[in-house]
Amino acid sequence: MEIGFRGKTALVTGAAHGIGRAIVHGLAARGAQVWACDVLPDTLEETAATAEPGQDGGVHWRVADVGDAAAVARLAAEASEGGAVDILVHSAGGTRGQVGQPVEEVTGEQWQDIFDVNLKGAFNCVRAVAPGMKERGDGRILIISSGAGLSVSLTGIQAYASAKAGQIGLVRQLAHELGPFGVRVNSVAPGFVRSNPTSERQWRSMGVEGQERLMGSIPLRRLGLAEDIANAVMFLVSDYASYISGQTVSVNGGRQ
Repeated sequence: MEIGFRGKTALVTGAAHGIGRAIVHGLAARGAQVWACDVLPDTLEETAATAEPGQDGGVHWRVADVGDAAAVARLAAEASEGGAVDILVHSAGGTRGQVGQPVEEVTGEQWQDIFDVNLKGAFNCVRAVAPGMKERGDGRILIISSGAGLSVSLTGIQAYASAKAGQIGLVRQLAHELGPFGVRVNSVAPGFVRSNPTSERQWRSMGVEGQERLMGSIPLRRLGLAEDIANAVMFLVSDYASYISGQTVSVNGGRQ
């Protein structure tokens, strides 16, 4: 099975490292023109520099905060010049450096910060690309959620679990709304992936015993790689998944 995206324009958020970077590289290697965005210019530039685009593929990078609706709209307009955005992958998110703490100690600002990048960011991005997709009668939207949105957060961060559950609800609703226009909307829910500085800190904070417990709870007995998540995304935004919409696919080694 050969998955290709020649002639397609993709917009990928959270592209500076880890899962987002792997998705950018995967799409570009298969011929897509990828617009990669993040708030970290140095590592975002590295994402573009380390890509190996296939025929007709390429990577363009822009610094943008997905919580800023105007910035997202400008990026989508630039990416869609001469056509429209065919593929949106919202990978921006995470815990924003926060750690688990009792709910009564969580500030409103901490709560909102996580919602802005995870859920509001997804909303801003979809709102920016949906009109072009609807007009063309085709589009693929993929939101990177989390196992925390289906169960509980391993980090104990209430806002993160809530925002990720919100993303999954948004996916279901958007699939219902946009399906009649030929636009498919899905989500990938990764398990624990050591793909960025935050996840590395979380891994170390577990200690040896916690790490062993986590590994023992995964039937495949290994942690996921960023490429494992990107491979699932490649399938879901490809023509091979043309009858899949409104779904959240867990990519977690079989962990329940």
